[in-house]
Amino acid sequence: MTILIDVIKEQKQVAGLDFPLVIKPSTAKIASSKDAFNRWVAENTQELKQRLIEHGAVLFRGFPLASADDFETMLNQTDFKNMPYVGGAAPRSQVTASRVVTANESPATEKIPFHHEMAQVPTPPGYIFFYCDTAPQEGGATSILHSAEICQRFFALAPEFAASIEQSGVSYRRVMPLETDKSSAIGRSWRETFQVQDQAQAESVMREAGMSWQWLEDGSVATKTQALPAIRFDPEIKQKVFFNSIVAVYTGWNDSRNKGEASVLGADDSVMQPLVIAELVKEMDRLCVNFKWQPGDVLWLNNHTVMHARQPFKGDRLTLASISFK
Repeated sequence: MTILIDVIKEQKQVAGLDFPLVIKPSTAKIASSKDAFNRWVAENTQELKQRLIEHGAVLFRGFPLASADDFETMLNQTDFKNMPYVGGAAPRSQVTASRVVTANESPATEKIPFHHEMAQVPTPPGYIFFYCDTAPQEGGATSILHSAEICQRFFALAPEFAASIEQSGVSYRRVMPLETDKSSAIGRSWRETFQVQDQAQAESVMREAGMSWQWLEDGSVATKTQALPAIRFDPEIKQKVFFNSIVAVYTGWNDSRNKGEASVLGADDSVMQPLVIAELVKEMDRLCVNFKWQPGDVLWLNNHTVMHARQPFKGDRLTLASISFK
């Protein structure tokens, strides 16, 4: 069996490579038979993974996926090891018993800014997978951005600030509620965030992650991470990447409990530079790829090298997600 490459008008080239790489069925049988498709995934999994590492993003279009179970079955043909969503801020619901959850359930009117998935935890996932169950009437793109590109722009825009952030790393503050607040893009409760039942269990998880915390009177918890790397050198692509949630936190961690501008800190708890953040937002929007979801689409992302965001939308939208260890 072979891998057949396709093109879409929205894609671009990054370092001479398609971004995203678009793959379509190489035979009519693979396009129509779930069994044939899953055999094809199993037989080509190593090449598909290598393409994912090289290109950063792979879009599968035209394959016979029609449900969360089909999406999970596809992932089960690979050697990507399932990873639980422990530490993430976004409200989510478990969809399958094993590895599939909803993507961020925050309101349709909100843009979710660019970020590397769970960059605010010590051990973020290596890979992310998205499945389009229901495409929105308007908008709702899962925008993708190559992290090496925006890293280069960061050092060009503010070399001293970038060097400082590279040296010190960043820490993140977040107040997590007792009960999940789906009106907020970061409203996941501390019980769901840490997948625990009580405060003692939560403290054990936070202690292991190197976090500090304070319990508040309403049952919520104010947390602060240890300093985490913000600029990383990726050995597979041999480039520096902007591996952090600085822009997402600064511009998007705003709700009744949190203020984004005070939620991400540099050396000695210094705040970010607003003019630089504003320029980064513009550059991210300029460099990113937005494509219109089609039902049955699957997008694989290399979380080491690619950032993602969500655009506002109108109409029903159901995108599912899964993450894996490296």
